[in-house]
Amino acid sequence: MSILFSGDFHANARGELEVVTKESLLHKYGNEIYDTVKYHVILGDGGFGWLNNEKRDKRNYKELAERPFPILAVHGNHEPVYGRRKIKEEDIGLGETVLKINDNPFTAYLKRGKAYVIDGIKFLVLGGALSIDKYRRTPNKSWWKKEYWSSEEKDELFKLLETDNSFDYVISHTGPLHINIKLFHPHYPLHTGGISDKMNDKVAKLNDEIHKKINFREWWAGHYHEDIYHYCKKTSHGYQYLYWTSKIIEKKENDIRILNEFDKERISR
Repeated sequence: MSILFSGDFHANARGELEVVTKESLLHKYGNEIYDTVKYHVILGDGGFGWLNNEKRDKRNYKELAERPFPILAVHGNHEPVYGRRKIKEEDIGLGETVLKINDNPFTAYLKRGKAYVIDGIKFLVLGGALSIDKYRRTPNKSWWKKEYWSSEEKDELFKLLETDNSFDYVISHTGPLHINIKLFHPHYPLHTGGISDKMNDKVAKLNDEIHKKINFREWWAGHYHEDIYHYCKKTSHGYQYLYWTSKIIEKKENDIRILNEFDKERISR
C-alpha cells in the first residue's frame, strides 16, 4: 500500500483540487499505483470549514469522495479548524487519535506534536505557520488563538523527544527556518534584520529547535506554494516542499520509495 501527499489545498480557492482528483491521479500514476493508495495527506492549509463556504466545501467533498481513501491534513496557518471548540477525536489505528471534521470522504486533522505510524511509516507531525496576510494588517496577531503552539503542546513534544526521537519522515506546514531561508529567501523582500515577514516565523524557528533533536530521513512541508526538493549532503537529510504536484510514498519491507507523477520507476531514498 502507499500514501499520497499533496501541498496546500485552501478549500480549492486557487484550483488546487485539480492536483488530487481521481481523474488527475489516474492520469499521473495509472490504475496500478492509484489502487495502492491507502491515505491522502495534505501538508497544511486544508482550508476546510470556512464560514459561509459551505457550498464550496460540499462540492470539494463530493469530488474527493470519488476516491476510496481518507484524507489526513496537517494543521496549516489560519485554518478554520483552529476556531472550532469541539471536534470529535477518532482512533483509526495510527497510534494517536485524529480530529475528524467530515464523514464522506473521511477527513481529519493530524494533531501537531504527535508521532503517527501510517501504513508502516513512522511520522512526526508538526504544524502551523505565520499567517502573513493577517500579520500585514495587524502585526503580531494571528487569526485564531490556537494558531500557534501552546506551552503545553511544546512541553509535551519535547518530553516525547526525550525517549522517542527517530522518525522516517517529519511532516509539517512550514519547514525548518534555516531550510526555508536557504530555498526561498530570494523570492520574498527582506525587512529589518535581513529576513522577510513570511520567514520571521516563530513556528519555523520552533521547527529549527525540533530539527536539532531528532533523527529522520526527510522533512516534507507545504506553505511556500513551490514544488522543490533539496538534499543536504552534510546531514543526509532530504526536504520536500509541495504545491502543484503530488508524490506517493510506499514502504515494502525495509525500503521506503518515492513515486513522482508520471514516473515509471520508483525512487528509493
